Amino acid sequence: MEPLVPGVPRPIPQGDAGRLGSGPALGPRGISTAHSVVEPTATAKGVALTLVALYALITLVPLVWILLTSIKSPPDSISYPPKVLFTPSIEGYCNLFTTRSRQTPEYIASLPPPDDACEESARRNSMVVVSRSNYVPRFVNSLIIAIGSTLLSVGLGVMAAYAFSRFKVPGKDDLMFFILSTRMMPPIAVAIPIYLMYRELGLSDTKLGMILLYSAVNVSLAVWLLKGFIDEIPREYEEAAMIDGYTRLQAFFKVVLPQAATGIVATAIFCLIFAWNEYAFAVLLTSGEAQTAPPFIPIIIGEGGQDWPAVAAGTMLFLIPILVFTVLLRKHLLRGITFGAVRK
Repeated sequence: MEPLVPGVPRPIPQGDAGRLGSGPALGPRGISTAHSVVEPTATAKGVALTLVALYALITLVPLVWILLTSIKSPPDSISYPPKVLFTPSIEGYCNLFTTRSRQTPEYIASLPPPDDACEESARRNSMVVVSRSNYVPRFVNSLIIAIGSTLLSVGLGVMAAYAFSRFKVPGKDDLMFFILSTRMMPPIAVAIPIYLMYRELGLSDTKLGMILLYSAVNVSLAVWLLKGFIDEIPREYEEAAMIDGYTRLQAFFKVVLPQAATGIVATAIFCLIFAWNEYAFAVLLTSGEAQTAPPFIPIIIGEGGQDWPAVAAGTMLFLIPILVFTVLLRKHLLRGITFGAVRK
């Protein structure tokens, strides 16, 4: 072994050099400078966090503005420049749920004391509450139509997807493309034919007609999404169940459906969002009995024009059910979106 000389590094033997060459890279102080190709660097994490925070901020600004508008008074909601600091008011929510009429000061003075805050707010503006508005019935219509169409489209979609996934269907690829093509078509392209057909069948302005229409639009999306989920479920599970004495239908309900629960929930969320927010068909095919909230909210008129606080209040309340539904099932939604992304 050669003697060590101060300031001169010790030569590395040939065998040791080969072993060190295959190990982690060492810095000048012997600290490893190698990093994982999967784990992002601190800079990449910082950039990603900044972009996500910026996107979240841009996305939330309209919602925050709608919320602020819903608690403004009508003059504050149309002031220019827009008011950021203002006195909160419940007048928008009162106008949303009630119909008011202007009266003379003498008539208002002859009335008994107001029963609630909305009546008191109306009398301060020389008005009285005469009836309840149609917002609640329209909101209930949205619930019935959205939930009914979601259940029907997901139910039909999971059965069709199972058939396409497990059986040899003649022309399967062509049928799948045809089913998906119905989703590509813009609603306005078939609005007039559907209107004429519904008028002849007596389905115009009916909840059943809207449920059937939304189900027909959503079933294509449900079939395509659910087929991907069912394809990921091994066939061996069903074969083992049928060997144990289960029928094909029993294996479907007791084996496939529990395994596909994540995909069913994710599909149901997408179908519900479409049916909940749909506007074009609701405007054309409904006018009173089956009218939903989306076409009703924009036509809320106050004294002197559009009642923007009431419109904003109706929009905020309309967002709550779909927001709660999505938050409660967010784990299934995230799992459903990434399901099958990693192959085993």
